[in-house]
Amino acid sequence: MKAILTEGQTDTRFAAVRRRFEQYLNDENYSGQLAVWWRGRPVVDIAGGPELTRESVTGVFSVSKGVAALVIATLIDDGRLELDAAVTRYWPEFSAAGKSGITVRQLLSHQAGLPGIEGDVELDLFLKSETGAAALAQQTPLWVPGQAFGYHALTIGILMEELVRRITDTTLQDIYELEIRAPRDADFYLGLPEKSDNRYVPIGEAKLTTAQLLEASTEPPADGISALAFRDFGSGSEKTPEARGANNVRMRRAGASAVGGVGSARGLARLFSDALPGSSKPIARPETFAHMSQLHSWGRDRVLHVQNAFGIIFMLPHPRMPFAGYRAFGHDGAGGALAFADPETEMSFGYIPAPMQYPGGADYRSIELARLARDCAMGKS
Repeated sequence: MKAILTEGQTDTRFAAVRRRFEQYLNDENYSGQLAVWWRGRPVVDIAGGPELTRESVTGVFSVSKGVAALVIATLIDDGRLELDAAVTRYWPEFSAAGKSGITVRQLLSHQAGLPGIEGDVELDLFLKSETGAAALAQQTPLWVPGQAFGYHALTIGILMEELVRRITDTTLQDIYELEIRAPRDADFYLGLPEKSDNRYVPIGEAKLTTAQLLEASTEPPADGISALAFRDFGSGSEKTPEARGANNVRMRRAGASAVGGVGSARGLARLFSDALPGSSKPIARPETFAHMSQLHSWGRDRVLHVQNAFGIIFMLPHPRMPFAGYRAFGHDGAGGALAFADPETEMSFGYIPAPMQYPGGADYRSIELARLARDCAMGKS
């Protein structure tokens, strides 16, 4: 058994969360960061294991979508973006190939049928998303919009960024930095500054057990739509500098809103705390987040082929991923990270493991820690 290495503070009410986290640190192939805010203040801020400290930052893949959604919330909140408007109100070129009737609501809840870019795909289509947006504007949807949903794993970032660009004449990343991150000094970035590279911990590939290797080797091949959604630009391993994730310095700097976010669990919990009712520095009105977290897409995901649930951009709790109460909203990431806000318990949560965890999506530890934190917040543990 390896020595337990935990740093940071924990409110006594949440001591059970720290104890469980320290149990997980007995796995020599695991490190983690965990942060919880409750009623507007930090109650858990800890890290442990050989790879991560509380000051480390690393890539979180699709948790970035939940952070980018905070920018979308500000546009909905002040009336600049209307969910039931046609996308073409803001982006006229999007009307090509029979897409004139697609609403913003459908577009941002994974119902538009544009989960991948057809033709030659290069990383620059995502790093310079206006080029990717021009390609998507010409595509025919792969299903009748509104009649199915499928995780737009990479393209949802392009679509968000283009809407923001059309409405504000600036980038989603700039709005995030100036209006959301910097005023809160939140340690999470959509565009990591070069000066913070010394804190960056490269994403490592999951270390699979023999049973997991066997399970992975027997998975059926991806169908055409799934393969389209997850094409990796020929990058190979996520360890490589050319990867589509944050190990690629170009991705770290660009902060692509689908997968390029970099930061700490502390930064994530800080951000989502201000998405809760009663915040002293709210990102948007509670009514806006309540509307965005209404269930819009539910059932079998046409891309992932699993049960899934989405609001407007945000991933929602459901039986396969019961991370919080029925009003909660947030997002997980391919490496195992998770961040969310839960209005019912007045709690926000940020979690990042290292290395990547199998099989992808929210690490099972994050679900258990989140549910335990919920019990603590409600006085049940």
